[in-house]
Amino acid sequence: MKPLVVRLPFLEFPPDHTCDGGDRSPEIRLSGLDAQSIAIMAVNPFQPSCCSFSPWIIWNIEPMEEIPAGIPKEMVVTHPINAVQGMNDFGKMGYSGPCPPHGATHRYAFKVYGLDSMLDLEPGSPKNALIEAMQGHVLQYGETMALYTR
Repeated sequence: MKPLVVRLPFLEFPPDHTCDGGDRSPEIRLSGLDAQSIAIMAVNPFQPSCCSFSPWIIWNIEPMEEIPAGIPKEMVVTHPINAVQGMNDFGKMGYSGPCPPHGATHRYAFKVYGLDSMLDLEPGSPKNALIEAMQGHVLQYGETMALYTR
């Protein structure tokens, strides 16, 4: 598997990407991508309800080096990129930023998959459907993470 380098432009979330600000998805920078499409799954391992809480799933992103910030909270995205989003584990569409209790720190991991094709998966699908649809299609994988303290 060819390495995929994933970076965020910060180590600690600025408020714009959290529940205390704009709750906008962050910019994600990729290098070494050699795939036909991209899927992203954000995971918050600090969520008390479980160990792999996903506040964002998005797929069918065309190959690019920089996924822009502020992806609209729509099932089918047509601007600023084309993509499909699923229902996150908050039961919401699109990205939901970190929102730990006051005095706590949460970590979001952004897991990025380089796939050999676009996925035939309904908009609004949950995380388990995305995982199942990606089976046999993953060419590359990389991840990065950031912290947020309230």
